Amino acid sequence: MKLKELMQAIPVYTGEASAAIEVNQIAQDSRKVQPGTLFICIDGEIVDGHQFADRAVQLGAVAIIAEKQLDVSVPVLYVRDSKRAMAMLADYFYGSPTQALKLVGITGTNGKTTVSHLVEQIVRENGEQTGLIGTMYRKISDEILETKNTTPDSLTLQETFRDMLLSGVSTAVMEVSSHALVQGRVYGSDYDVAVFMNLSQDHLDYHHTMEEYAYAKSLLFAQLGNSYNLSNPKIAVLNADDKESVRMQTATAAHIITFGIKEPADFSASNIQITSHGSTFDLKTPVGDFSLKIKMIGNFSVYNVLAAIATSFALRIPVINAIATVESIPGVKGRFELVNAGQDFPVIVDYSHTPDSLLNVLQTIDEFAEKRVFVVVGCGGDRDKGKRPQMAKIAVDYATNPIFTSDNPRSEDPHAIIEDMIQGVPGSDSYVVHENRRDAIRYAVNMAEAGDVILIAGKGHEDYQVIGDEVIDFDDRVEARIAIEKKLGLA
Repeated sequence: MKLKELMQAIPVYTGEASAAIEVNQIAQDSRKVQPGTLFICIDGEIVDGHQFADRAVQLGAVAIIAEKQLDVSVPVLYVRDSKRAMAMLADYFYGSPTQALKLVGITGTNGKTTVSHLVEQIVRENGEQTGLIGTMYRKISDEILETKNTTPDSLTLQETFRDMLLSGVSTAVMEVSSHALVQGRVYGSDYDVAVFMNLSQDHLDYHHTMEEYAYAKSLLFAQLGNSYNLSNPKIAVLNADDKESVRMQTATAAHIITFGIKEPADFSASNIQITSHGSTFDLKTPVGDFSLKIKMIGNFSVYNVLAAIATSFALRIPVINAIATVESIPGVKGRFELVNAGQDFPVIVDYSHTPDSLLNVLQTIDEFAEKRVFVVVGCGGDRDKGKRPQMAKIAVDYATNPIFTSDNPRSEDPHAIIEDMIQGVPGSDSYVVHENRRDAIRYAVNMAEAGDVILIAGKGHEDYQVIGDEVIDFDDRVEARIAIEKKLGLA
């Protein structure tokens, strides 16, 4: 594409966009620059891309988008906001792919990953090719691609959507983080359905207050647009039991579909029964009532299923088809995942890394635990410190045997993180500390007996641990299995 044509996507800029310059790709990372690249300088939280403009030119950049004055040998086009410009350019360069896709965005503190996987599977089993973007990976049909963030930057995002279209994908489902919404990573993404799960404390190191955090989530719903189209309606799917749904509803002009357990809702569950093997409930929908038996455990799982069925309904998939899919799915990796190596007590690995998610999981375990409940729990470094005492208090209040340990300490001292946790349980003597996470898991396994339950919380599907600048291989599920096999004399 000619540079002059590409720059039509930007209404205001300074500099000369030559019609003679051919742009073969766009990059914001100088390491990805090849001959024919338009390089975009992003002044980020850690790195300022303007510092790499010379390097980009050396590697073959034919033009540069910048906010700050540069002295380089190729044309520089100056914009007020390079992140916003990048979204506009990426959308145009890749052919506005989301205008040709059905796009579902799921936001909220807890449940995004599970619901996105449920919806993706429902759509797939309804005969469509699907794409998925989220915490665990990006997925184009059956191809798995790595991801660094829950929601990628706008350039990566639009390129991924373009690749989805080329692969025959008709519906894409994605997790949308609050960081991404504030930073404009999803600018240019034309959502058809936006889903709000819930809001509880998380990311206050970034958003500072719950008010700012809630506002960030509401941006997704504001981006559903302000027009009505009978053949392609925009729909907001909201949790009727979360008070912040009122904010989301106010933020959007879209049609509203609700789900819930406590408050009246379009999709509601009653007569919920939880066991250690699954959950049953009665489902009320706009098209009739049904009885469900799912393999996932807990009220939070019921919420996730309600959200997935309501979202599928918004996508015009028959409710009975959605039910058949959710009843067949055992769950999502790292989300209340059972580790069974022949032991006579359940070991559960879960991604619960917020106070609310930890509380939900421990309350669910309480419904079927026969004897003691062990919980291995830590808190991430360089993240919301206000969660740490809350997480510890919930562990002490709802587990008989809390074990405080490291999560991903990152640049922080693991011992200092645990000390922050202990501030939430003054005077308690029910917990033990094993700073090394492997030791903590082995301690819990070796202590557990028949009828006990072990919860390993915080990392879920993650197969690494970040300690300082080092990323080491570490998977709670693998570590639990090794510990169990050693206890049973199988290893």
